[in-house]
Amino acid sequence: MLTLEKFEEASELVKKVTNPTKLIYSEYLSQQTGGRVYLKPENMQYTGAYKVRGAYYKISTLSDEERAKGLIAASAGNHAQGVAYAAQKFGCKATIVMPTVTPLIKVNRTKNYGAEVVLYGDVYDDACAYAEQLAKEKGYTFVHPFDDLDVATGQGTIAMEIVQELPTVDYILVPIGGGGLATGVSTLAKMLNPKIQVIGVEPASAASMTAALQNGEPVTLESADTIADGTAVKRVGEKIFPYVQENLDKVLLVEDGELIGAFLDMVENHKMIVENSGLLTVAALRQLDLKGKKAVSILSGGNMDVITMSSIVQHGLIQRDRIFSVSVLLPDKPGELVEVAKTIADAQGNVIKLDHNQFVSINRNAAVELRITMEAFGTEHKNEIMKALEDKGFSPREVSAKLY
Repeated sequence: MLTLEKFEEASELVKKVTNPTKLIYSEYLSQQTGGRVYLKPENMQYTGAYKVRGAYYKISTLSDEERAKGLIAASAGNHAQGVAYAAQKFGCKATIVMPTVTPLIKVNRTKNYGAEVVLYGDVYDDACAYAEQLAKEKGYTFVHPFDDLDVATGQGTIAMEIVQELPTVDYILVPIGGGGLATGVSTLAKMLNPKIQVIGVEPASAASMTAALQNGEPVTLESADTIADGTAVKRVGEKIFPYVQENLDKVLLVEDGELIGAFLDMVENHKMIVENSGLLTVAALRQLDLKGKKAVSILSGGNMDVITMSSIVQHGLIQRDRIFSVSVLLPDKPGELVEVAKTIADAQGNVIKLDHNQFVSINRNAAVELRITMEAFGTEHKNEIMKALEDKGFSPREVSAKLY
């Protein structure tokens, strides 16, 4: 069972492998929501995520014999690094099975902590099944990423730190993948103060906990297709589910598109890199009435590869109309391009890409196409630029924007 005594023990033990992640007050998110919003930056852990807490506490409960057999785990990346790092601290061999789509940064860092990495399957569930098979074949000790009460106890130490630092917290928002973090945080939070509302947040396209709560038991989704790869779990844990049922107050769903905006908010306003799963709690803030309330968003991790970051930034800028493209048809004669550029410049637009197509029409004298990708301050500014072009008679048509 999950007990206060075990949570207290775990809270002391995990200090050996965790960085202090003091709450960060977010002026920006507080203004956006009307409440007082704080961030719990677990993305600043040495391994880049909270998972080291549960892994270290779990391994601490194993016997010398169990550790000597070697450890095995399955993970989309963060649990992998947590187990690898914790195993290194205990002097254990660790094998980690990761989905083939795991970001390269997570694979490499797991290897750097001394673990052997095996890539298998498209999602976590495939990797987990293979890890369990290897555990039976080779006699390894399996360390489950979420469906284990000791692991959940370690993850719950986050709630201890939040309540100690902000005793009057009203809401704690926690990301949900398999449910281990939500189990630990919600259970301990209710033990410490039953008035705290613990809100789970999961991707709308991988809503395995929502499905479980609706059915009264864990069910398997047909797919878990989301950019929040750390929470792409098709079935939540059996052992931890009763604790979630009892202690979690609500589950909110977030679309992938909302995570893109949340990424930009973190980068621009807090200068922090937070992975998509860790952004779930930020994206969900606007779904709650936080006026006069204190809320803590747990940023569960920050392990994101540079290619993914660049893609999300591009999509985010386009999503917020800070990058957009228009097509205009011009007579093929000197001076027309200059006039378009001057109109955009006068409206304070910044041209970043031009495509000039002379073959859009058989009659080049009648029309050539100019596609302009430009930077704006946002939707209102974009509309001002479009109107300026219309007023000059260029009849701009917005088209799909691409930076690369």
